Amino acid sequence: MQKYCKCGRTMNLRLRTVIYQNKVDIENVPIYSCEACGRSEVVPHVKPELTSLIGKLGSKPEKQQLFFHEISEVAFLLLKVTEKEHMNDSMEKIVEERINELLDILLLAQSLGDEPWTEEIRKRLSQITQSAIST
Repeated sequence: MQKYCKCGRTMNLRLRTVIYQNKVDIENVPIYSCEACGRSEVVPHVKPELTSLIGKLGSKPEKQQLFFHEISEVAFLLLKVTEKEHMNDSMEKIVEERINELLDILLLAQSLGDEPWTEEIRKRLSQITQSAIST
């Protein structure tokens, strides 16, 4: 996944740490980064989740480290692609396996009648499908 920078060069996709208020390290945030001019921007697909997370932290957060891939399915899948054991797997296979995993978890949450968990899994599935539709 690449994008062109305002300087005309190619921006590459990377997982980076975003530091909020010099107190909160948010690890594994998908960022487009230009090596030529140093410009960076958050991948548009994950911006709503990052904005929501920062909003929940408030203006005076405690010092902490958060892992964005635990919130964003896009970040989760990008992190998964970088793991050695998935080096030879296609992105399609990784996405398909994750969707199947989430559907299994959704069935479990529904069978237990756990509505908050069910909604969380639906939200995660929605993140994947919205990203797929947009790309």
